[in-house]
Amino acid sequence: MAAIFRKWTVGSVLKSAEKHRLPWFGLTFSTHENPLGIPAAGAPGQDNHRQRLMERGLPKKLPIAGVNQVIVVASGKGGVGKSTTAVNLALAIATNDKSKSVGLLDADVYGPSIPRMMNLAGEPELNKQNLMKPLVNFGISCMSMGFLVDEKSPLVWRGLMVMSAVQKLLRQVAWGPLDYLIVDMPPGTGDTQLSISQNIPIDGAIIVSTPQDIALLDARKGAEMFRKVDVPVLGLVQNMSVFQCPKCGHQTHIFGQDGAKKVAEEMELQVIGDIPLHISIRKTSDSGQPVTVSQPDSVQAQAYRSLAKEVVARLPPHEDPLPERKQ
Repeated sequence: MAAIFRKWTVGSVLKSAEKHRLPWFGLTFSTHENPLGIPAAGAPGQDNHRQRLMERGLPKKLPIAGVNQVIVVASGKGGVGKSTTAVNLALAIATNDKSKSVGLLDADVYGPSIPRMMNLAGEPELNKQNLMKPLVNFGISCMSMGFLVDEKSPLVWRGLMVMSAVQKLLRQVAWGPLDYLIVDMPPGTGDTQLSISQNIPIDGAIIVSTPQDIALLDARKGAEMFRKVDVPVLGLVQNMSVFQCPKCGHQTHIFGQDGAKKVAEEMELQVIGDIPLHISIRKTSDSGQPVTVSQPDSVQAQAYRSLAKEVVARLPPHEDPLPERKQ
């Protein structure tokens, strides 16, 4: 019986189905070498197919209506404080210059964090143009998939649905007028990052990482991805860099010391922010009162304000894509 069971394991059925190219439970198998079914070399129509792909090219980057400059906050992996950095960066930019209007887009469809961190809830209203109106708190205009679905409901979506949702968050929201739109990217280097990078002009990207070697490996990949799609990388943010004991004042580099600086030097970038590991950052984020506004005089808030100054200073000058409308 054991021999018969081994013969009919799932693995053997899959191998047999793949060998004979048979459907199994309604699915047809493809190979890693040719997952899209592109005609093999020498097959009829191959040259025409390649020519059509070349002519199609990448989508044209169209600016977001009413938004002057876009800054994306990214990370190679999750759990490094990317969303916390994005929230406090947006608030710090607005705090440093009261004349500037700032928006915050939560592009992490699967794990939206902005609603809780910005203490916002409820469905967005529609304006006369049938565009969603951002929810506002602390003077920051915010939009997130978390406003449209229940906080406890998981989104079980395939890639195409996620891309469609991201496009709606970009194009079907009454963002303007904004001087800066901060985009909290999902972790990694997947579909969402590529879709946003190839569809809208991005003025700069910042990569968030802890000093830990494992996190820095993925941070390097994130920076290289933006370079491949011609998005300028403004620099690295070393998050949770040092912990200071609240009782004795002793400093401990829990995740390592100056790891981001070494990677930045190798990639010819700079560390433009150094954020300490502090319980107040976590508590204020979880309570919807970010440290930049709830504790503006703290060392932590000053670190975010310093980061905001560096980010704004490194942005290219804004140029109106439609200068003729000023005439």
